[in-house]
Amino acid sequence: MAKTLEGKSVAILVESGFEQAELVEPRKALEQAGALTRVVSPVQGSVRAWHHGDWGEEVLVDQPLGAAHADEYDALLLPGGVMSPDELRMNPRAVAFVKAFVDAGKPIAAICHGPWTLIETGMVKGRRVTSWPSLRTDLCNAGAEWVDDEVVTDGDLVTSRKPADIPAFSREVVEVFAKARQGQRKAA
Repeated sequence: MAKTLEGKSVAILVESGFEQAELVEPRKALEQAGALTRVVSPVQGSVRAWHHGDWGEEVLVDQPLGAAHADEYDALLLPGGVMSPDELRMNPRAVAFVKAFVDAGKPIAAICHGPWTLIETGMVKGRRVTSWPSLRTDLCNAGAEWVDDEVVTDGDLVTSRKPADIPAFSREVVEVFAKARQGQRKAA
């Protein structure tokens, strides 16, 4: 695989209860493309995955959320699972971290329930997105155009529905993240 993401850093924001495959597989694709990935979390030490209806593996937290800054990263990945995004969207520090990526015009990828946190930033208004089907009403109420496709790209935002969509999601995430300039900022 070409190292299209060489020199780029990607924050992966999670709480315990993220869907294991939705972190592990996209992370593997990002790293194979040359990106440095770092798990950022309000939880210190490690976070526990959810895997096929039960607790899965533990993943080490590389950086506590309290010490993380969006300007240290080129892009953001928001894995799904129900518990992690539900906790993150209720955490003002997590929402502010995500909003800093939005404000800087940095690419963001979210899968399954991951877009719940994006709703809190206001960034989905007027955007075309997909997600786990149960988020459809939430996203539409936030002003998004929800579609039932395996992966949807709207500018610097990539969204996907479920673990079965991870291969297409990962390919698109690598492509979109590769197009973004390091330290990208929106024009004022």
